[in-house]
Amino acid sequence: MAAIDPVRRGGDLALRNIRTRRFQRSLAPAAAVGSVITAAEVYLEHDRAGFGNRVMWWPVWLGPVGAVAGALDPRAARTLLPIVSAAITANGLQGTWLHVRGIAEKPGGWAARYNVEMGPPLFAPMLMSLVGGMGLVADVLRRESRDA
Repeated sequence: MAAIDPVRRGGDLALRNIRTRRFQRSLAPAAAVGSVITAAEVYLEHDRAGFGNRVMWWPVWLGPVGAVAGALDPRAARTLLPIVSAAITANGLQGTWLHVRGIAEKPGGWAARYNVEMGPPLFAPMLMSLVGGMGLVADVLRRESRDA
């Protein structure tokens, strides 16, 4: 009797889940939940900073919009999910730039380890981009499985 290769079996299962849209159906709601959790965390952190810049509100507003886009039925999500996910990803990249700049502008800049630890969180905006990227991947996989 031949041994079953677990790596190949897992790969076959992943392809079957993508072909049957099972993976996509779980990825869009995961992006929606991630969007809400990320927006809540962003709100708490930006509130601590006193919302000193109006741009700090953008990720807070995009969170609920991303949740709605990910939770919609597939027909409505087909148009809204990629637009909102792209906006969330772009906002995360913008936030990364602003946080890098914020650390650099503190006295001592990047040379002072304290600024990296206590300044704007460096990796938090990247999390936002990741959530937006999940929505984009869900949309791309939906389109591919429709074409197949």
